[in-house]
Amino acid sequence: MVIKVYVASSSGSIAVKKHQQEVVDFLEANRISFLEVDITMLEEERLWMFRNIPPEKRPEKGNPLPPQIFNQDQYCGDYEDFFLSKEDNTVFAFLGLGPRPSFKDSES
Repeated sequence: MVIKVYVASSSGSIAVKKHQQEVVDFLEANRISFLEVDITMLEEERLWMFRNIPPEKRPEKGNPLPPQIFNQDQYCGDYEDFFLSKEDNTVFAFLGLGPRPSFKDSES
């Protein structure tokens, strides 16, 4: 399974840039393997992303804003969905990953 984060490297919106960076930073900090896909450089990927966002998640006007998050071809959500899952401590479920392994200190 590959987590894909669709971003826009040339976004003029500070909020979009911060949201993208927050998602990427979280994934890196939690050692979750992911692929960052720049929709400003890859037209085919941008079109694929737009086609695979569920209709109920598309804005009434304009295009969906990055970041958009997928697990393989399965849509996970946008930044707001990510943020809510982070607040609820359910990011692994949101991403369609198994539960986070817990590490216990071994007692000798």
